[in-house]
Amino acid sequence: MHRVEHVMGFPVSLRIDDEHVPEGLADAVFAWLRDVDERFSPFKADSEVSRLDRGEIGLGEVSADLAEVLDLCEEYRLASGGAFDARLPGRGLDPCAVVKGWSVQRAAELLTGAGVRRFCLNAGGDVVVGGGPWRVGVRHPEHADQVCTVLELTDGAVATSALYERGEHIVDGRTGRPASGLLSVTVVAPTLTEADTAATAAFAMGAEGVAWVAGREGCEVYAVDVGRRVRRTAGLPVA
Repeated sequence: MHRVEHVMGFPVSLRIDDEHVPEGLADAVFAWLRDVDERFSPFKADSEVSRLDRGEIGLGEVSADLAEVLDLCEEYRLASGGAFDARLPGRGLDPCAVVKGWSVQRAAELLTGAGVRRFCLNAGGDVVVGGGPWRVGVRHPEHADQVCTVLELTDGAVATSALYERGEHIVDGRTGRPASGLLSVTVVAPTLTEADTAATAAFAMGAEGVAWVAGREGCEVYAVDVGRRVRRTAGLPVA
């Protein structure tokens, strides 16, 4: 089974290679992602995030899901020394850097909870897989038609933060300026929650972010700095 929809501003592709796919499962996966977009997008005026940011609801009134997301935002803010921050000065609350990986990981858990064994869920290039091996290409940060390396995963996730899709959209919360020092950073981790958020935090930290994310339990990293030097951990699952 293979299905693609545009959700949260990017294409989401779901592939299930099991012989029997539970009826309605793909519908449930994409319904969950659309629901997350409605509730947590800072670009939708009636979302829970926007209402919290305007003070219409308090922290004690938010849903359990949003409370979990905000806790993750604070965890990574502290862990990165403030480089990763969902509340940048002069901007509204924006937890998108956590929401994407967290929500897609939850979607993957819907699959495994329904008994699916072999699947690949790709959300705008950030991928969570089960029942591999699966081969995942890491895009070259400067040449869209080339890959830097190919990874092989059985169960786990891989996410990349870079300049090539949205320009200087990642800000170093310590300075309020666009992050510098890296062209791209790819993180392999047990969950997409960790891989995606850690990749964003590492990119925000700049060159020092490579060692930071490499030191996190369960994380492997492949990074290209502004000098075009490749930095990678020994345990990176290269195909």
